[in-house]
Amino acid sequence: MTPPHLNHYLEMWDLSAPQPLAETATSWVYTVVFGGARVVLKLLKPIGVEDEKNGAAALRYFNGQGAVHLLRDDDQAHLLEYADGENLTALVERGEDEKATAIIGDVLNRLHAATGDLPSDDLTPLQVRFRSLFKQAQADSRNGSDSIYVRAARVAEELLSQPCEVRVLHGDIHHYNIRRHSQRGWLAYDPKGLIGERIYDAANTLCNPGGLPELVRNEARLLKNAAILAERLGCDFSRLLAFIYSYACLNASWYMEDGQYQDHSLGVARLVEPHLH
Repeated sequence: MTPPHLNHYLEMWDLSAPQPLAETATSWVYTVVFGGARVVLKLLKPIGVEDEKNGAAALRYFNGQGAVHLLRDDDQAHLLEYADGENLTALVERGEDEKATAIIGDVLNRLHAATGDLPSDDLTPLQVRFRSLFKQAQADSRNGSDSIYVRAARVAEELLSQPCEVRVLHGDIHHYNIRRHSQRGWLAYDPKGLIGERIYDAANTLCNPGGLPELVRNEARLLKNAAILAERLGCDFSRLLAFIYSYACLNASWYMEDGQYQDHSLGVARLVEPHLH
């Protein structure tokens, strides 16, 4: 299906040679030629407008530092720098798992070093991001259950009540969302656009790559890569584990809202829980 507004943006932004790249739940994605270079045109579906607005705010703030450049945008479309190399999953598949984790840490440091006026109106605070976990925990508590959601909510509340190093966050860092650019190295894309403690941005990484579940469920691997990230970010290892634990349960709670049980994320949470202090 050709998006109804494709031709509008080809004309308005002087784009040519559109080639379909992907279709997601929130957008149609094309490569196009702009100013002599091949770039990405993301045409938003109605369901993706609000979510992608926050992502655009984050990309403007990062301004190409550790992330792809946002070249043009409005409420219905984004024009983006194209990182056309391999993603980090390719390194993991070649047996370079720890190298991939170190690269993620380096990309996060670049993102979190961005400076400027915080676009707080277009970013989601972590307290809001965790609402689904808190809602699930409240429901379980009313039923008299000290479930993993209840325990994770207590951890999350403590983390969020005393945030450290608040930054503009990518919000969805994992192996699929970092690609190599031929001239600028490894770059992140598809941010969610959050604001909060920077350690949150390392949490999702340890739940991925989703295509290799046997690695994600390996406790030794999880702890080793958490140690690599903590060292790269210069953050407290125990606090990172607490974020991984609470994030994994948050992810599972999103599935619960859709009537699905998410054993993958809860499996990660159960690996981490015995190591929390």
